[in-house]
Amino acid sequence: MSTDPLARSKELNFLILDDSDDDVFVLVHTLKQAGLQFSYSHYDSLEALHSGLREQAWDIVISDHNLGSFTSSDVLDALGAYDADIPVIIVSGEIGEACAIKAMQKGARDFVMKDNLARLVPVILREYTHHELRKSQRHTEEQFHFYRHHDQLTRLLNRAEFERLIESTLESARLNRKTHTLMCLDIDQFKLINDTCGHIAGDDLLIRITQVLKAHIRNRDTLARLGGDEFGILLENCYVKEAMQTAENIRRAIQDFRFLWEEHPFEISLSIGMTEIDARSRDRQQVMSCADIACDAAKSRGRGCIMCFSPEDTEYHKRRNEMSWSPKIKQAAAENLFVLYHQPMANLQFDCGPHTEFLLRMKGEQRLIAPGEFIPAAERYNLMPTIDRWVVEHVFEFLSESGLGKKSDGTYFINLSGSTLSDAAFFDDIKRLQKKYAILPQRICFEITETAAINNLVDAVGFITEIRQRGFKFALDDFGVGLSTFTYLKTFPSDYLKIDGSFVLNMMKNPIDEGIVEACNKIAHAAGLYTIAEFVENEDILQAVKSIGVDFAQGYGIVKPAPLPTIRT
Repeated sequence: MSTDPLARSKELNFLILDDSDDDVFVLVHTLKQAGLQFSYSHYDSLEALHSGLREQAWDIVISDHNLGSFTSSDVLDALGAYDADIPVIIVSGEIGEACAIKAMQKGARDFVMKDNLARLVPVILREYTHHELRKSQRHTEEQFHFYRHHDQLTRLLNRAEFERLIESTLESARLNRKTHTLMCLDIDQFKLINDTCGHIAGDDLLIRITQVLKAHIRNRDTLARLGGDEFGILLENCYVKEAMQTAENIRRAIQDFRFLWEEHPFEISLSIGMTEIDARSRDRQQVMSCADIACDAAKSRGRGCIMCFSPEDTEYHKRRNEMSWSPKIKQAAAENLFVLYHQPMANLQFDCGPHTEFLLRMKGEQRLIAPGEFIPAAERYNLMPTIDRWVVEHVFEFLSESGLGKKSDGTYFINLSGSTLSDAAFFDDIKRLQKKYAILPQRICFEITETAAINNLVDAVGFITEIRQRGFKFALDDFGVGLSTFTYLKTFPSDYLKIDGSFVLNMMKNPIDEGIVEACNKIAHAAGLYTIAEFVENEDILQAVKSIGVDFAQGYGIVKPAPLPTIRT
């Protein structure tokens, strides 16, 4: 006889319906003789049956067909109101074929004659096994359905389902003239915890943050995880004034929350943005965008800030304009719609070959677009690595075809963003492109602003060290505007220091700016670096920086940026 080991090892819970105590005794004895582990309850009325179904769960129901005042058909009807999937086996002394077929059609799994109980145990084992398989399959289907709409880690609604909820909320706002508030929340410096403690710590923090957020919203409000370290809250029937108080309560709760991981404490804060949803709201994209922009603005103002935007705000239109650049930037990179310019520098103290910085423009429908129009959007939406890869490849290609990249002198400057330094594959791409175009690494100087280098300190130092070991040069740009400026000169292994143009431009009018330029030049020379003065706009500034001892000058007073074909080989 084939049996299920699980059914024989597990203690089964039987519900037995029979109006004969003697028959129940025989039935129970048969089950014990077969070696089954089980417990059971015996009922002989429909009232008792309903009570038993309410009180506990059952693995198998064993029922006589004719129980005096009711039949197995009544038993099957009763079970349908509680759990129609519980296997029902009819054990009867006499049951006609027609009654048996009707019972099977109604849901009974099998029937066994009382004078042939040898069939009972195999039937029980078979039906229990099938029942467990059905439960497992149903559980799998329920899990699949659940995770189609929920985040697996936090078990909150996911972005897709939350956006569907926003759609229905917008419709409700129009029909019922109700006002709701959409809130977007972002964990400040979440990447720091992930990078220093690992993703397990990051996941634990997300779960704990979820618990804090749940404790500070109403039962009718909806909390969702929108992805990464971003959460969304829909506050139903709630004006922004009331939502501001909720946001402030959340902000304080998170501020008081201390996250400890392997004895390392972290202070956690949230940036919160919000917008109202009412009859005037246009569509889901608008309200989601408004909340995202508000959250982004809160984040840019510092840790733990709260902002509220509406489509009428000037800042909203500014951020929307930045968002519109994202597809244009991707298209420009894919279709080579960027244009390289260059701006030579003047050698002030000695002749060591040409020094030139490569600059970027974008082709527009009517004009070339200056970088100031699209670079802020690229930085905000993490598109700078895409731009930097395009620039590096096309600069290398130009230097290879022109022969400038293979000469014994000359230095050609390429700007990089701070976010690009965090791209682990970028350095490998540089090595691959240098080999592809066969240029000398000594001809290339990568530059990054002082502020970006400080904000990406670990990545910047690692990148600079690797790049210089490979033979490339490195320049620290816009020097003098950051905090602890001179201290960081010891940290970054650089070759050039570019003195920030705001000091150079005003040095003839302001003795403090002149002193800063002079101090930057002296400290850089003491560190063994060459110096470059930016924004040299006229002859007076040129002579001033030259007399101070600055090595190179760059600006409109030397030469304006121009397209690449003006370079002569």
